[in-house]
Amino acid sequence: MDLEAKALTKKYGNFYALRGLDLKVKGAKCVGYLGPNGAGKTTTLKLFTHLLNPTGGEALINGYSVQKEMKKALMEVGTLIETPDFYPYLTPEELLTMLCRIRGATKCDVKHALEEVGMYEWRNKRVGKFSKGMKQRIALAAALVANPEILILDEPTTGMDPRGMAEIREVIRDLKKSQRLIFMSSHLLSEVTEVCDEVAMLDHGTLLLHEPIDVVLERFRGNVVEVTALNKIDGEAIKGIKGVVSVEQISDTRVRIGFDDGAQTQHAILSALMQQGVDVVEYRSVGMALEKAYLEMIGGDTK
Repeated sequence: MDLEAKALTKKYGNFYALRGLDLKVKGAKCVGYLGPNGAGKTTTLKLFTHLLNPTGGEALINGYSVQKEMKKALMEVGTLIETPDFYPYLTPEELLTMLCRIRGATKCDVKHALEEVGMYEWRNKRVGKFSKGMKQRIALAAALVANPEILILDEPTTGMDPRGMAEIREVIRDLKKSQRLIFMSSHLLSEVTEVCDEVAMLDHGTLLLHEPIDVVLERFRGNVVEVTALNKIDGEAIKGIKGVVSVEQISDTRVRIGFDDGAQTQHAILSALMQQGVDVVEYRSVGMALEKAYLEMIGGDTK
């Protein structure tokens, strides 16, 4: 199972929404398609799902051209593009049963899809009474009802409150266990870090990076640790430890320490803190690596 863009281009007048995209993702994994608003993420997904026609290049799924062999290309694909809407007076079971008639799925598939997104107990309730997070789960169930091997998701947590976002991310993590290829656009750094195995970074319609998340995190890893202790921490004393380049006193019992590159230095700082009598209860790297990569390659505000 794979998605491939070959010189994929979409142009509106003199404006390029997507410019010569070359990208291939293959196998059971979750790939985060990351970029700021207006970068070309939704345009790419619409080209892969035949909602738009390209100005140039080609989108292929499992080796079939989406433009030339649409039915074959999309046969094993489930999609959630932009914000879906439903008839409010229908129930999840009625909505998915209607989709089953179109896609040739069965009632058993409806049950399985609702179970996968944690909405089976709500199957006979009217959708109009659901929260945005619950509706988004139903949208995911609709994408899953024909048991596709590939999922294309367009910013699946957009517009949600923190609880709804956490619920959808947990659903996606569970879906990864079912050996599917998930291609998911997002502009949220934390979301991609938490959920995805690879990241493809896009800006102004141009691909900047496509690598495994752990490779990106290692390359752009920030040399900062945050320390929490049971007793008071003397920030001035920490500045004298070899390898420490900065100390930010967050509170009496919490500090953020910048240090020279290297795991050995990080370990030496922890040993020195303990020798100073600091009762460390938490010592963790500050996860700013993806943000650092994003800012270096794209620049500007990450919000």
